[in-house]
Amino acid sequence: VDVVGVFCVFVYLACAFRYGSDDLDVIGLSFRRDIWLKKVQVYPAADGNPTNTPMQESLLKKVGEQGYPFTFQMPTNLPCSVSLHPGPNDKGKACGVDFEVKAYIAKEASNPDEVIDKKDTCRLMIRKIQFAPTNKAGPKVELSKQFMMSDKPIHMEGSLEKEIYYHGDPITVIVKINNETSKTIKKIKVSVDQLTSVVLYSSDTYIKDVCSEEFAENIAANSTFEKSYQVTPLLSNNREKRGLAVDGKLKDEDTNLASTTLSQGEKEMQGIIVHYKVKVTVTATGGG
Repeated sequence: VDVVGVFCVFVYLACAFRYGSDDLDVIGLSFRRDIWLKKVQVYPAADGNPTNTPMQESLLKKVGEQGYPFTFQMPTNLPCSVSLHPGPNDKGKACGVDFEVKAYIAKEASNPDEVIDKKDTCRLMIRKIQFAPTNKAGPKVELSKQFMMSDKPIHMEGSLEKEIYYHGDPITVIVKINNETSKTIKKIKVSVDQLTSVVLYSSDTYIKDVCSEEFAENIAANSTFEKSYQVTPLLSNNREKRGLAVDGKLKDEDTNLASTTLSQGEKEMQGIIVHYKVKVTVTATGGG
């Protein structure tokens, strides 16, 4: 912040959920809801002389005596930056959770009715990301399917090598089958679904297939089978899908599919909750 004059300068950090485009605001309604807001006064300095970070010290050397540092401490349960992929005809900002840093000049220290001139403000959009905890063993699911006209079932087990995968990592799915029926298994399909729950204005959960591959197999009757398959969900293969949850803004080159929501805080605080589900589908001759 570079300050000249005798006014008060404030900076706030806001985490907000946007659920409508600005062009829909025709009757004075706000399509933006603040999840968390923190404001600090940077001029005149109100908190004494706090210790500056190395980055702040470097910036102060560049801006000189007119620079005033500030620091925000985010709560750990705030959501990450997430946007919902707009459709081809959608306009305005995408629905999602974003973070904004805004500095403004005010004539009074505390006057909620004061109108701030647009030329006396500056804004900066930032992104909040998360680091995953230590990896754990992957999940495992077992299923037995009984068919009509068959007295014995197909037993199937699907498992993952680990619990957490990073962007671009191939997901290895281990499939084990014990086919006790008279049917022959011809095809195995492995898919990954993204489940996005928008909890602030509805209880809807949107399910999007982000990766799906079919593998031809020939698993004979009364036989066992075990094989590993790899699938890799990527945003580059899903850019045409409307409503897909992505990490941050679409115009950023480093944008990925939205990360799984790890926070265990209140749902209202999280805004958008993202999970992923791996599915294995086995198709046998004669249907089923």
